[in-house]
Amino acid sequence: MLSLPPGEFDAYLFDCDGTVADSMPLHFVAWRQALGEWDCELSEDLFHAWAGRTVPDIIADLNAERGLAMPVAVVAARHLALYQEMLPELAAVPGVLEHIEDAHGRIPFAVVSGSSRESVTASLTTLGLLDRFEVLVCDGDYRRPKPAPDPFLLAARRLGVDPARCLVFEDADNGIRSAEAAGMAWVRVPPPQQRRLTHG
Repeated sequence: MLSLPPGEFDAYLFDCDGTVADSMPLHFVAWRQALGEWDCELSEDLFHAWAGRTVPDIIADLNAERGLAMPVAVVAARHLALYQEMLPELAAVPGVLEHIEDAHGRIPFAVVSGSSRESVTASLTTLGLLDRFEVLVCDGDYRRPKPAPDPFLLAARRLGVDPARCLVFEDADNGIRSAEAAGMAWVRVPPPQQRRLTHG
């Protein structure tokens, strides 16, 4: 089980992709295929560096950086469709799932994601975890995405919990910066390759 920082917490706030759902490898495949249809490459390094950002922002930045004119809504919808096709392969992140099972019913949970509500709902439904979360904060719910504090502060407000009493579970640097900006304690969820090394 992941070790948590010391202290008592009144809510747990979880990123979704790469934190609750071991979905980053599936999202990378979906991104590569969706972008490849527009002759746009996405390296694995850039994919991980941009973790926690919203799908429309990523497409818009790729357009700007590479002089492309990919239609944001079309590519975003294609990425989501490709990801949903792979949902039968999705698993939960074991160390995080243990904390969800252990604390469920004692303190409230929220998911705080840069992904669309449709994507987050599909992932959590596939994992049988949707009913564990009182609040879902997704792309479109906040003005400034991670690494701004807005998504986590909104989740705390919707749960009625002081931000200083929230613990954030995150796998991405952008998400950890967002949690810190919100004045919240956090625990880093290791990426799949590190989890394999740690747990054989």
